[in-house]
Amino acid sequence: MKIQNVTIAGAGVLGSQIAWQTAIHGFNVIVYDAFEKGLEGGKEFHKRFAVLFKEKRGVSQEEIDAALARISYTTNIEEAVIDADLISESVPEKLEIKKSFYNELARFAPEKTIFTTNSSTMLPSMFAKETGRPEKFLALHFANPVWDANIGEVMMHKDTDIQYFEAVLEFAKNIGMVPIPIHKEQAGYILNSLLVPLLSISQNLYFTGVSDYESIDKTWMISTGAKIGPFGIIDMVGMQTVYNIALMNGTKTNDKAMIDRANKIKAEFIDKGKMGISTGEGFYKYPNPKYQDPNFLK
Repeated sequence: MKIQNVTIAGAGVLGSQIAWQTAIHGFNVIVYDAFEKGLEGGKEFHKRFAVLFKEKRGVSQEEIDAALARISYTTNIEEAVIDADLISESVPEKLEIKKSFYNELARFAPEKTIFTTNSSTMLPSMFAKETGRPEKFLALHFANPVWDANIGEVMMHKDTDIQYFEAVLEFAKNIGMVPIPIHKEQAGYILNSLLVPLLSISQNLYFTGVSDYESIDKTWMISTGAKIGPFGIIDMVGMQTVYNIALMNGTKTNDKAMIDRANKIKAEFIDKGKMGISTGEGFYKYPNPKYQDPNFLK
């Protein structure tokens, strides 16, 4: 099966990166977002990525122009999926939002369309029924930033047809990812099964006053040789996602400490517009975060 026309649902940090990575590798891309403001943010991301790819990654202006020409934007979901071969979904990490989105998507997408979710915290089987095509539905999960942490985790659920699993593995390879096959549903895939405990314990250390976020990041970076620490990663993930996860886990388990953490994230970051890299400030200020300073680890 030929994949050429790709719809990216969600113009946030990761959705915009997936759209750019797909377009730069020669695919036609439609970026869908429910809100015009979201699309404007996506367009700004793409302008920044164009500069980054030209200055830091050796991509020619001709290639940049061609990639930009392959991307279009819309708030009309019917228009977004009219000829989609594959859809990559990066809508907010709330189950009811995802279920509602897939119910609507199923009304308009052609029969040929493969649905993929980039959800970091939910299993495909949790909303496979809503897709109306569970055999053509699976996860294609990207790390952040997409072009540096270039793995594409492709995860089946029990009703995924193997032919679509193989097609998405091939698609991931064709857009510059290293495809990682996951044959059985696993919360957090492989990457987040490793990463989430790190981010969670780092937040515990910070929000309970054990240490400051810079010292925690320094400890991790110096000890492991990593280029970025857990709070730099949290800024990339985005405060809204971190808040949603904390609130969901706290509510599900009736964990007061986790709910308190979610409330602190909202009060200290979200309510102040400090959403992470997307707004230029989270724990660090961007585009030149302190952890990139050569003297940070001294």
